[in-house]
Amino acid sequence: MTEIPHDKRDQLEQITSGLLQGEQVYAVYDCTGAGTGFVGLTDKRVIMQDNSFVGKKSALTSIPYAQIRSVSVVSNKSWGGGFFSSSAIALDVGGVVHEAEFRGEQKARHVHDLILWKLLGA
Repeated sequence: MTEIPHDKRDQLEQITSGLLQGEQVYAVYDCTGAGTGFVGLTDKRVIMQDNSFVGKKSALTSIPYAQIRSVSVVSNKSWGGGFFSSSAIALDVGGVVHEAEFRGEQKARHVHDLILWKLLGA
Protein backbone atom coordinates (compact mmCIF):
# COMPACT_ATOMS: atom_id res chain seq x y z
CA MET A 1 0.00 0.00 0.00
CA THR A 2 1.37 3.40 -0.96
CA GLU A 3 1.36 6.32 1.44
CA ILE A 4 -1.41 8.88 0.91
CA PRO A 5 0.05 12.37 0.37
CA HIS A 6 -0.85 14.51 3.40
CA ASP A 7 0.47 17.29 5.63
CA LYS A 8 -1.00 16.37 9.01
CA ARG A 9 -1.84 12.89 10.25
CA ASP A 10 -4.90 14.06 12.25
CA GLN A 11 -6.43 15.62 9.12
CA LEU A 12 -5.89 12.40 7.16
CA GLU A 13 -7.49 10.43 10.00
CA GLN A 14 -10.46 12.81 10.07
CA ILE A 15 -11.03 12.26 6.34
CA THR A 16 -10.60 8.49 6.47
CA SER A 17 -12.98 8.18 9.43
CA GLY A 18 -15.81 9.65 7.34
CA LEU A 19 -15.36 7.72 4.11
CA LEU A 20 -18.20 5.94 2.39
CA GLN A 21 -17.87 2.21 1.83
CA GLY A 22 -15.32 1.61 -0.93
CA GLU A 23 -14.26 5.28 -1.13
CA GLN A 24 -10.52 5.92 -1.53
CA VAL A 25 -8.47 8.92 -0.41
CA TYR A 26 -6.09 10.51 -2.92
CA ALA A 27 -4.58 13.31 -0.78
CA VAL A 28 -5.20 15.58 2.24
CA TYR A 29 -3.45 18.95 2.39
CA ASP A 30 -3.39 21.61 5.07
CA CYS A 31 -4.43 25.12 4.02
CA THR A 32 -3.22 28.54 5.06
CA GLY A 33 -5.17 31.75 5.53
CA ALA A 34 -8.62 32.33 6.95
CA GLY A 35 -11.52 30.00 6.39
CA THR A 36 -10.29 26.69 5.03
CA GLY A 37 -8.51 24.32 7.41
CA PHE A 38 -7.70 21.56 4.94
CA VAL A 39 -8.77 19.93 1.69
CA GLY A 40 -9.19 16.20 1.18
CA LEU A 41 -9.57 14.54 -2.20
CA THR A 42 -11.16 11.15 -2.70
CA ASP A 43 -12.26 9.22 -5.75
CA LYS A 44 -15.82 10.54 -5.22
CA ARG A 45 -15.57 14.09 -3.81
CA VAL A 46 -13.60 17.05 -2.53
CA ILE A 47 -13.87 17.54 1.24
CA MET A 48 -13.13 21.00 2.62
CA GLN A 49 -12.92 21.97 6.27
CA ASP A 50 -14.52 25.41 6.60
CA ASN A 51 -13.47 27.29 9.76
CA SER A 52 -15.36 30.49 8.96
CA PHE A 53 -18.48 29.84 11.03
CA VAL A 54 -19.39 32.17 13.89
CA GLY A 55 -18.56 30.94 17.39
CA LYS A 56 -15.41 29.04 16.41
CA LYS A 57 -17.48 26.37 14.67
CA SER A 58 -16.24 24.48 11.65
CA ALA A 59 -17.82 22.27 9.02
CA LEU A 60 -16.62 19.51 6.74
CA THR A 61 -18.20 20.20 3.37
CA SER A 62 -18.39 17.44 0.75
CA ILE A 63 -18.43 18.54 -2.87
CA PRO A 64 -19.13 15.75 -5.38
CA TYR A 65 -17.05 16.14 -8.53
CA ALA A 66 -20.26 16.25 -10.60
CA GLN A 67 -21.21 19.51 -8.83
CA ILE A 68 -17.94 21.31 -9.65
CA ARG A 69 -18.27 23.58 -12.69
CA SER A 70 -14.63 24.63 -12.86
CA VAL A 71 -11.30 24.58 -11.04
CA SER A 72 -9.00 27.62 -11.23
CA VAL A 73 -5.50 28.62 -10.29
CA VAL A 74 -5.72 31.83 -8.24
CA SER A 75 -2.91 34.37 -8.42
CA ASN A 76 -2.49 37.99 -7.43
CA LYS A 77 0.68 38.41 -9.45
CA SER A 78 1.87 38.26 -13.03
CA TRP A 79 1.74 34.94 -14.89
CA GLY A 80 5.34 35.58 -15.97
CA GLY A 81 6.56 32.97 -13.50
CA GLY A 82 4.53 30.25 -15.16
CA PHE A 83 1.01 28.89 -15.03
CA PHE A 84 1.47 27.33 -11.60
CA SER A 85 3.27 30.12 -9.77
CA SER A 86 0.45 30.21 -7.22
CA SER A 87 -0.38 28.11 -4.21
CA ALA A 88 -4.14 28.74 -4.34
CA ILE A 89 -7.04 27.21 -6.25
CA ALA A 90 -10.74 28.04 -6.53
CA LEU A 91 -13.69 25.72 -7.17
CA ASP A 92 -16.88 27.02 -8.75
CA VAL A 93 -19.73 24.96 -7.34
CA GLY A 94 -23.04 26.17 -8.72
CA GLY A 95 -22.09 29.84 -8.55
CA VAL A 96 -20.46 29.57 -5.11
CA VAL A 97 -16.68 29.78 -5.19
CA HIS A 98 -14.60 27.89 -2.63
CA GLU A 99 -10.99 29.00 -2.40
CA ALA A 100 -8.09 27.18 -0.76
CA GLU A 101 -4.49 28.25 -0.34
CA PHE A 102 -1.89 25.54 0.18
CA ARG A 103 1.59 25.34 1.63
CA GLY A 104 3.41 25.39 -1.69
CA GLU A 105 2.84 25.49 -5.41
CA GLN A 106 3.32 21.73 -5.81
CA LYS A 107 0.38 20.94 -3.52
CA ALA A 108 -1.87 23.44 -5.30
CA ARG A 109 -0.92 21.91 -8.63
CA HIS A 110 -1.55 18.38 -7.33
CA VAL A 111 -5.03 19.36 -6.07
CA HIS A 112 -5.85 21.26 -9.29
CA ASP A 113 -4.70 18.40 -11.51
CA LEU A 114 -6.57 15.72 -9.50
CA ILE A 115 -9.82 17.71 -9.64
CA LEU A 116 -9.39 18.45 -13.34
CA TRP A 117 -8.66 14.75 -13.98
CA LYS A 118 -11.94 13.84 -12.26
CA LEU A 119 -13.88 16.58 -14.08
CA LEU A 120 -12.65 15.35 -17.44
CA GLY A 121 -14.02 11.90 -16.84
CA ALA A 122 -11.29 9.85 -15.24
